[in-house]
Amino acid sequence: MELIPVNLLTGFLGSGKSTLLNEILENPEFCNTAVVVNEFGEVGLDGVLIEHTQDQIVEMTSGCLCCTIRGDIRQTLVDLHGKYVKDQIPKFNRVIVESTGLADPAPVVQTLMSDSLLRNRYMLGGVIATIDALHGAATIKNYKECEKQAAVADRLIITKSDLINDGVMRKTLNKLESKLFSLNPTAIVLDRHREDFEFGRLFDTSLYDPNTKSMDVRKWLNAEANTTDHNHSHGDFHSSNDDHHHDITRHGSDIRSFTLTFEDPITIETLASSLEALLLTQGANILRVKGIVNTVDRPEHPLVVHGVQHVFHDPVWLDEWPNESRQTQLVFITFGVTRESLDLFFKSWISTSNGIWR
Repeated sequence: MELIPVNLLTGFLGSGKSTLLNEILENPEFCNTAVVVNEFGEVGLDGVLIEHTQDQIVEMTSGCLCCTIRGDIRQTLVDLHGKYVKDQIPKFNRVIVESTGLADPAPVVQTLMSDSLLRNRYMLGGVIATIDALHGAATIKNYKECEKQAAVADRLIITKSDLINDGVMRKTLNKLESKLFSLNPTAIVLDRHREDFEFGRLFDTSLYDPNTKSMDVRKWLNAEANTTDHNHSHGDFHSSNDDHHHDITRHGSDIRSFTLTFEDPITIETLASSLEALLLTQGANILRVKGIVNTVDRPEHPLVVHGVQHVFHDPVWLDEWPNESRQTQLVFITFGVTRESLDLFFKSWISTSNGIWR
């Protein structure tokens, strides 16, 4: 049985998250979707409710399933899958988990990545965050919860831009877009009210592409969107520190996003031990790290790594490199951890291994 992707929908209070969810549920393209919410009242069930199949599960006229969280998200997803395999509920090929407006997305992501029962049934699709066009910049500035939601998302959805009707509001939106890019340059930003908005782009965030049945690492890493942040480390982790090589998020925010790039291949042992040591010492502050690694052990097959705070997903070997470049790229989103400190960390780690990186 193929793993079912789980997408986390998050967004601060009043950001239009529930509105977006209802639009998804009404879209025939997503009729085979199961939605997990905290309360049924969060989605517009009036007129679309077919029947109560269980106390916690209802089927909607669109073909979607809506499920309330029972106890914790892990048990809810396990129970949902159990009913799926027993044909007690309609089949679904996607799950959307709607978090509360004040929720930190990291614990749910960690659960999906680390729990053995869930990993045998589901895969992490991606994190989608809604941002209010009018108040998003101020909310990010004043509330760490909102800032963190934006920082760890794969897709940032700007809502309520249809209410912008003058130059002052337009400047506010431009400020928001700049802030989002500084917080999370690898995320794709989509404006819900643009004519070319496509709902399908909300969910093309996974490493695994269900349409091509293959791994799409370039889309997953979104390396092209991160080209403004191009500090490189070469083998021994010597980094360039020219003025134009800097954290684009270092001014006015504790959350930073940057890419470390290494030219030379590394051993799996060195990679594993260095990342383990990093998470032991800074795990709570490593909001997210994902990357593609060139190893000495299997240079023809890149290794994909993905971690959230203290938890790493099982690494995945790809059949081939996505392009001619065989550099190791690690994309970090951190809280209070600078690029310089990570450079120093890796340099120190190498020195304790007799300076040998290979």
